[in-house]
Amino acid sequence: MDDIVRQAIAKWPNVPDCYGWLGLDARGNWYMRDDRAQAAGPFGGVPGAEAARNAAAKGSLLKHDKLIDFIQRNYESDAGGQWFFQNGPQRVYVELEATPWIWRVGLAPSFSITSHTGQAARTQRCIVDEAGRVYLETDLGFGLVHTQDMTYAADAVEQGLWVPEESPVRDLPARFGYVRSPQALQKK
Repeated sequence: MDDIVRQAIAKWPNVPDCYGWLGLDARGNWYMRDDRAQAAGPFGGVPGAEAARNAAAKGSLLKHDKLIDFIQRNYESDAGGQWFFQNGPQRVYVELEATPWIWRVGLAPSFSITSHTGQAARTQRCIVDEAGRVYLETDLGFGLVHTQDMTYAADAVEQGLWVPEESPVRDLPARFGYVRSPQALQKK
């Protein structure tokens, strides 16, 4: 966490948390979700809904490199598995399309793992869901392998470096301790 963020927390300790305004998609992209995006539906989309409605629910793709870097340096989780961006004194809880981490996989022979935030990680376990998506549990946490790196993931499996376990996608948040929609929890 940035020093300036720590100082802001100390100066203003009782700022209310923010829900629904920031999303992380399955490719590691950040989205700002204004009132219109939130009214269009949940961040991950609605199964069976038209693509335009699901795209509207995502919001606006963040493209400003310095803002993205700031978010990524101050991205953490709370004790309940809800992920947030600490924006000065305010926690901005993140809506997850898939998982809290999106992994990039390097070339053989190392098959290095890097998070969407740029942090290196060490693989501990490989999971495959019913749709064939590959997830990794690492020393940083649990996340989805980026779609562009599936060839490298397949190579790691073929070489016996990763031995996939099967798990239904619906079981993953409880099994690996993360919340996809902190906003939905607030509404309960």
